[in-house]
Amino acid sequence: MNLTRSGLMLILGAAFLSLSAHAASGDATRGNLAGADRTFLENATQGSYAEVEGSQLALEKTQSADVKEFAATMIKDHSAMIKELAELSKSKGYTPPDGPSVMQATELKALSALSGGAFDKMYVDRIGVASHEATIEQFEDATKEVQDADVKALAEKSLPKLRHHLEMAQALNEKQKSQ
Repeated sequence: MNLTRSGLMLILGAAFLSLSAHAASGDATRGNLAGADRTFLENATQGSYAEVEGSQLALEKTQSADVKEFAATMIKDHSAMIKELAELSKSKGYTPPDGPSVMQATELKALSALSGGAFDKMYVDRIGVASHEATIEQFEDATKEVQDADVKALAEKSLPKLRHHLEMAQALNEKQKSQ
């Protein structure tokens, strides 16, 4: 009985130390940033990954030269954004995500099941228009809410390009509707 109780205590102690170490490593991935700053960096990074992955699908699936051109621009610009977000995050001691959110991944999976005009419409509606509207709102909020000056500067600097992406997507959306 004592051996069993001692073994149990040893296992519980090891489990506690393991959980403590895990919690400490979680702090290391968050860095010294305020919660709103971390949330912004996480969401912006995941959003850019979703843009890139959705646009890679578009290059594979679409027959439209306009959609291909838009997708190529999204891949180029959002890949650069991922790199910039990763560098900033790491400089602040925060480990950024390495892909889209679970919700975004689910939407990308649904998008991948489509083809032809249905794919193009959904890609432009969701990846082009809707996601850029949400992203612009997120970046505008960040310019008011984040505390770190470098994070705020990145949000401010990115807004003109994001607005241009939205304008491109809206124009493409209108063109698709007229065809």
